[in-house]
Amino acid sequence: MQIYTAPLRDMRFVLHELFADQPFGPLALSDDFTPDLYDAILEEAARMAQEVLLPLNASGDLEGCTYENGVVRTPKGFPEAYARFREGGWAALSSDPRWGGQGLPETVNKLVEEMTCSANLSFGLYPGLTHGATTAIEGHGSDALKQAYLPKMVSGEWAGTMCLTESHCGTDLGLLRTRAVPQADGSYAVTGSKIFISSGDHDLTDNIVHLVLARLPDAPAGVKGISLFLVPKFLPKDDGSPGARNGVAVAGIEHKMGLKASATCQMNFDGATGWLVGEPNRGLAAMFTMMNTERVSVGVQGLGVGEIAYQSAVAYARDRLQGRALTGPARPDLPADPIIVHPDVRRMLMTMRVYAEGCRALGQWTSQALDAEKHGTDPEGRARATDFVALMTPVVKALFTDLASEAANLAVQTYGGHGYIREHGVEQFVRDARICQIYEGTNGVQALDLLGRKMPANMGRALRPFFHSVSGLLEELTGTTDKVLSIHATALHQAFGALQLTTGMLAQKGLKDPDEIGAAATDYLRMLGLVGIGYCFLKAERIAQDRLAEGTEDEAFYRAKLATSGFFFDRILPQATTGFLVIKSGKRSTMALPADAF
Repeated sequence: MQIYTAPLRDMRFVLHELFADQPFGPLALSDDFTPDLYDAILEEAARMAQEVLLPLNASGDLEGCTYENGVVRTPKGFPEAYARFREGGWAALSSDPRWGGQGLPETVNKLVEEMTCSANLSFGLYPGLTHGATTAIEGHGSDALKQAYLPKMVSGEWAGTMCLTESHCGTDLGLLRTRAVPQADGSYAVTGSKIFISSGDHDLTDNIVHLVLARLPDAPAGVKGISLFLVPKFLPKDDGSPGARNGVAVAGIEHKMGLKASATCQMNFDGATGWLVGEPNRGLAAMFTMMNTERVSVGVQGLGVGEIAYQSAVAYARDRLQGRALTGPARPDLPADPIIVHPDVRRMLMTMRVYAEGCRALGQWTSQALDAEKHGTDPEGRARATDFVALMTPVVKALFTDLASEAANLAVQTYGGHGYIREHGVEQFVRDARICQIYEGTNGVQALDLLGRKMPANMGRALRPFFHSVSGLLEELTGTTDKVLSIHATALHQAFGALQLTTGMLAQKGLKDPDEIGAAATDYLRMLGLVGIGYCFLKAERIAQDRLAEGTEDEAFYRAKLATSGFFFDRILPQATTGFLVIKSGKRSTMALPADAF
């Protein structure tokens, strides 16, 4: 059985306590945005997730989307759930009030996203992609396009998509063939086919706005000749309502491993009317505005799946009776002990717990930077936030989703054979989580972006806010009298030192041989991400110790935080230190076998 209760206490902790120091400076937000308001929003979002979305997760997976006579339909209950989601204003939480949004900070919005994706990841993709599309239009579209489309998209009345991939063209967008021909009225006729288009068509909204990459007739070859076009499913009338059907058609839906309630479509554009977004031949810059937004959101998707996998595994481990504790019967009144008493089961549960709480904290740190970019009042703080977001975007996307797949597999392992069959619902987590490591740029591509682009750019400037934060915390804890805190600070110091040493080593190796970067990238990303999570846990530990020393009614929560942090420092963080040894070996063994010998 799929078990989920929104982890509101931990969400309040990362929102109100962990980064109360505002690491990127003060924000210019409405005076109405108070901690009490944020808590009320989270509580309402939790009810929406638990009562409306969660009951549709397993049934939506079983039924899936259907395609018949050119029409795509979502599973039973999805249109009604989406209507409630939209009417509740959940689609517009962090959007600009100019377009009907509520202007709430991303620190709150990302927690709501997490709850949505925990309860029903397939459902979460529909509003999530629309939010990304509005970001691209707002950043690069003309005033006319913004006025015509953003209010409807922000409200959730209309949906949005991102149309990049073609059958021959995935990561290498330079191979793209879709064409756009200028028309006399200033529009463009877009012709071509796209595949793997999430939310490409469905029955949730009155209109769907596609952002399509295509080439102009005189475009340069490769990625420098790609432009971005806005192509609606229905052409709006003068009053803004959907009008004539555009030349956009669904050729079919993909039959996927997971996310079966999310309509992934093959799309045909046959002279479809579209409008240029941004400048000609600068489409990738505009599209990456959306993609970078989506990459952080995909990381949150992974966190969401990891959380529900953890909770479902805990529920089963408490109820499943098998064997006796190694130290003697824990429940002699029962025919056997619950499997939660066994150390190896505890190892799996604690690993999942650490992944969820660690990613939630690191995600909140990143959200703090996103808010500072948008609402910060300190120019220097905004600059640091921009660098931090650039650094952490590939880390959040790749690390969170890698850990989500690990957590989903651990949940199945906790259930044993019962996890492998459909009836309990945990095998769905494995299938759903897997795509998160692939779409919006595979995790290997994210690692190359981090190590090959972000690290060397501007003499490593993007690394500085991260490195300065970690070193600053370690300096603050120098000489601490708390024994456990001191041990964990030493562990983070060692891992951080290994990361710094690795960074310098790769900067030198990469200048001589780019394959050294390629061979090290995935290990380096995990290494940096674990140090970031370690920073968050060490901050959390210090806060927990202070609260317990002061006296608190929430003693159980803070003691659990200390125990979770202890497991991270004992069992997970050492992977960062050993990462140095792996990376130090270089590309030699990775590239030793000739391609034709495989």
